[in-house]
Amino acid sequence: MSHANEHAHDDHNDGHDDVGYHATVGGYAIGFILSVILTAIPFWLVMNKVIEGSTMTAFVILAFAVVQILVHMVFFLHMDAKSEGGWNMLALIFTLVLLLIMLAGSLWVMHHLNSNMMPQMDHAMRTHEAAHTTSDSHGSDAHAGHVMHTMKDMEKMP
Repeated sequence: MSHANEHAHDDHNDGHDDVGYHATVGGYAIGFILSVILTAIPFWLVMNKVIEGSTMTAFVILAFAVVQILVHMVFFLHMDAKSEGGWNMLALIFTLVLLLIMLAGSLWVMHHLNSNMMPQMDHAMRTHEAAHTTSDSHGSDAHAGHVMHTMKDMEKMP
């Protein structure tokens, strides 16, 4: 076989491109270590009550979860902008947009249902709670008078 034929064979594309990511044990080990760390830190934050408010703790845990999802996608699923000609990234973006629309829409609907459905019940519950604090400090006569006043207010509502 001549030297020219070897170069011709090397230039030939037989479907085995070295463009994509190739998994290595080191890559899997890095992904595993990052996953363990990204699991241990939120666990430690919750168990030791490092962050005072439960809302802030939930947001911090959510942030760690998002980072862990990205670690899994890169190190275990081998997703990047170049894999499968960019179609993996396009499918991921489409999925994230749909997820965002569904979550935001669901929260919006639930908020408006909560605030617009049976508003007289919300008013009655607040006045009932106020009556309990009043009756604890002023006796049962004040409570009975407040209940009568609340019932009259409810009759005036449309």
